Amino acid sequence: MKTTMKDLHETERPYEKCLLKGAGALTDAELLAAVLRTGSKGETAVGLAGRILKIPGYEGLSGFGKIPLERFREMRGIGKVKAVQLKCLAELAVRMSKAAARERLCFDTPATIADYYMEELRREEQEELIALFLDTRNRLLRESLIFRGTVNASPASPREIFVEALSVHAVRLVLVHNHPSGDPAPSREDLQMTERIRSAGELLGIRLLDHIIIGDNRYSSLRERGILPARTDT
Repeated sequence: MKTTMKDLHETERPYEKCLLKGAGALTDAELLAAVLRTGSKGETAVGLAGRILKIPGYEGLSGFGKIPLERFREMRGIGKVKAVQLKCLAELAVRMSKAAARERLCFDTPATIADYYMEELRREEQEELIALFLDTRNRLLRESLIFRGTVNASPASPREIFVEALSVHAVRLVLVHNHPSGDPAPSREDLQMTERIRSAGELLGIRLLDHIIIGDNRYSSLRERGILPARTDT
């Protein structure tokens, strides 16, 4: 027999606790248990949730979104349906974060760009490079995933970037990519790639405004570091 939340004392059940005290009173495990609904043999949903949040290498809520679907399915008490529910919950959290960050998004302000892409990119185990193509008023014309690479490198071709930039008549460009290590400090390769793209853009009349590197709840802006010049135009 599976152990359900009915086996807990009423004040320990996430549903009842939420009704009495509000969702903010629930622990991380209790919030997750409310989604799981049931545990496994001899284990409550809260116990199962606690086990999920302690998976080695994916501990806590910060690691929850990175857990692969297959890793969920390997766990006792989690079948295909629960595994899908958990992955959908993680994706929903990312989209909610992006929706909130979008209201503050300004392509001339590095911190707002980093906020917008943080939850999406910080959990990726491979490097991804995203190009944002802008018009003269810094309005977004197109967002493109340029490259998904290995853990250690994400080579990017200026030609590929600028062919797409010209196709949408972009005059400004922002690059965003992640470091799976969690450290957003620019590498030598990052600096070399940035300079290649900046130089190519100058020849084409397309200005590279910034290159933002996403780490684990941290970011680096090459413009803020003075590696790329601040805007002087209006």
